[in-house]
Amino acid sequence: MAEALLKKLRPDLQVDSAGTQVETKISEETQKYLAKQNATQYLKKTPESLKTKRLNEYDLIVAMERPHKNTILNECPECRSKIIVWNVQDLGVRPLGDIEKINTDIREKVTKLAESL
Repeated sequence: MAEALLKKLRPDLQVDSAGTQVETKISEETQKYLAKQNATQYLKKTPESLKTKRLNEYDLIVAMERPHKNTILNECPECRSKIIVWNVQDLGVRPLGDIEKINTDIREKVTKLAESL
């Protein structure tokens, strides 16, 4: 979701995303939310794994939560200075009632990031 929103706001940037625990498909909730944000054209067809990325080639890596940062560091210890943690609950492990709040948190963080780059 964050990747699609950032691509919409900043099409001039190269943006990519990957999960620490990859789902087999993009959730229906995410697809619906991005449709409301007019950002579905920026959504990947399928999620990608962190293990498929060359993390050391990225300028900035966003981790949603601290455990995600630790997973990134296990894959790329030299990436420590490139990682920021947003402290946004993982959509994959949230109670259903929290989806809207998490979506809003992600959108706000993406917007701030887009403005700062």
